[in-house]
Amino acid sequence: MRRKIFTIASLIALTVLTSSCIIQTNKHEAQVKKTEQTDFYPIPPLVPDSLTFGGETVKLDREDLVERLDRELMSVTYNQITTLLILRRAGKIFPRIEPILRKHGLPDDLKYLAVIESSLNPAAHSRAGAAGLWQFMPVTALEYGLEISPYVDERYNIEKETEVACEYLKRAHKRFGDWMTTAASYNAGMGGIGRRLNEQLAENGMDLWLVEETSQYMFRLLSAKMLFDNPENFGFRVTEKDRYPYQEPKIRLCVDYPIADLPTFAKENNCPYVALRRANLWLRSDALPNPTRKRYTIIIPQN
Repeated sequence: MRRKIFTIASLIALTVLTSSCIIQTNKHEAQVKKTEQTDFYPIPPLVPDSLTFGGETVKLDREDLVERLDRELMSVTYNQITTLLILRRAGKIFPRIEPILRKHGLPDDLKYLAVIESSLNPAAHSRAGAAGLWQFMPVTALEYGLEISPYVDERYNIEKETEVACEYLKRAHKRFGDWMTTAASYNAGMGGIGRRLNEQLAENGMDLWLVEETSQYMFRLLSAKMLFDNPENFGFRVTEKDRYPYQEPKIRLCVDYPIADLPTFAKENNCPYVALRRANLWLRSDALPNPTRKRYTIIIPQN
């Protein structure tokens, strides 16, 4: 009797389990169908035959060139958090660097160097010691006249570091003659790229045998341009409302005197200390001794 009861109970359990599996399978099929209908899984765009960057045509007519760009297009598509942050940060970063590029007569496309260098994070700092939007190493920053001290690091001053980036890019382009080789030199140095061009009897950075980071650097730059030209092709739909807004500072104080205590200075100017530091990332301490009476411009954020 017990065995018969146990058998009946087992059959009931098996029936319930089978029904549950069928229901789950149907749900899965419905989800897959829904995914196909809504394009939930984005597919990277195809590699084009050529691209235009900075007014120059970049041909992608070799198998290795296609594969190297395809790799970066996949990275942009599936590294969704970073890509979304970049698209949103552009709203408040690009308006600050685009006018400086225009002032120097440089192509607007060069702003994408800041995208691949720092993901448009003005507070970025690498393990190697590079800092800011344009990721200058201390030696290069000092060579181009940026101040670095315990109290001030102008690699975090967006306007000043962008000016230096423009000076470097103009020099590099004058030497190499094209933007892809210039971009490679931004990563590996003008001297390093120049030596490799001579050693390998090449004329363009895309024809060089390089370490992987520099080899992919040019294709990361091209993928960034493709992303901003058509984010929808990568599966991203970002409107102007989605971007972080840029507000032109209404108050810029020029100071040529020491500031013993920046929190007190912020309070005297009706500004929270945290807001003052975020608006002036180049200030690296809670004081600005300024023994040489250098002239600094401090942004006083409003609201």
